[in-house]
Amino acid sequence: MVTAYDYNQALLVDAAGIPSILVGDSLGNVVLGYDSTVPVTVDDMVRATAAVTRGAKRAFVVADMPFGSYQSDIPTAVRNAVRLMKEGGAQSVKLEGGKDVEKTISAIVSAGIPVMGHVGFTPQSIHSFGGYRVQGRGENAQRVIEDALAVERAGAFSVVLELMPADLSKEISEQLSIPTIGIGAGPHCDGQVQVLHDMLGLDPTFRPRHAGHYGDLAGVIVDAVKRYVADVGEGEFPGEAESHYSRTS
Repeated sequence: MVTAYDYNQALLVDAAGIPSILVGDSLGNVVLGYDSTVPVTVDDMVRATAAVTRGAKRAFVVADMPFGSYQSDIPTAVRNAVRLMKEGGAQSVKLEGGKDVEKTISAIVSAGIPVMGHVGFTPQSIHSFGGYRVQGRGENAQRVIEDALAVERAGAFSVVLELMPADLSKEISEQLSIPTIGIGAGPHCDGQVQVLHDMLGLDPTFRPRHAGHYGDLAGVIVDAVKRYVADVGEGEFPGEAESHYSRTS
């Protein structure tokens, strides 16, 4: 699983054979330039999800429910999940939390919407955690296990395990009957999810420890734009091949 946030990205990762695409609220960081996912709105997610689903011809598309879209009350959560399915075209939604959102997950599932859970480090709670911190160490391990069990009990079809010790994610994966999808949680999960911008090196100033290194596209893009600027400045572009000369055809 990888993230995608627009039509072109969805086309490319779908063509590469990715089984599942997450339209992550991480678009707040990597697309909109926020320092967290908290400012992302439902409208932001609906628009991005619709673009991705237009580009994904085969992959299963999961849309993140952003902060504030499901915390206030269950009817609001169901309405926003419906929007992501109806207007965005997603095949499922993902929301963060464990025991605290068990009833919310159950209600969304009861409305006929498949739900992916998300426990461990949950980015929408970054201020509560005091920053990007590994979860599930020491006495907190049992809390994370209980959260994962609550997500399964609520009817989620899968759960993301983020930023936790590998032995903890292994224990959770063995206890659950639903698939676990890891990010910064070691090799023992049933699947893995990565932020596309991280794995392709699109931000030269930031690459988390857990990100796979599969490209340095920032360098490629900067080099290409530099060459374009130089060609225009030296009169090399546009040339004959890029110009139209006839007024009649």
